Amino acid sequence: MKERTFVMIKPDGVKRGLVDEIVSRIHGAGLKVVSKKVLMLNRRTAEKLYEVHRGKEFFERLIVHVIWGESVVMLVEGERAITKMRELAGATDWRKAAEGTIRGDFGTSITENVIHASDSAKSAKRELSLFFQI
Repeated sequence: MKERTFVMIKPDGVKRGLVDEIVSRIHGAGLKVVSKKVLMLNRRTAEKLYEVHRGKEFFERLIVHVIWGESVVMLVEGERAITKMRELAGATDWRKAAEGTIRGDFGTSITENVIHASDSAKSAKRELSLFFQI
């Protein structure tokens, strides 16, 4: 089933020059980057993106991390795009992420884990609407 999902390369990934590598991995998984934007998230948008984590102890640290530098936001499409992107990204905790996943290969902390990928169709729709006219 063809799906659309939201993917963001966080500032740590952009600063480390990983954008082309990550886009290449997305294409290698049979997915298509339909739209891509480089931008600086403001606090308001970052808080909307991560609103499901509001109230958790790591919320402020996460927000500060994603607003300190440029991010790349993408609309990714393909068969089982949500599941494929979650598998490609790897576990949120980079220490638990498998080798060959983006977080397993490039993550340096639970906050600086390079990438965000929607975890469900509902999340994808909400997250995509923050950045793209869908």
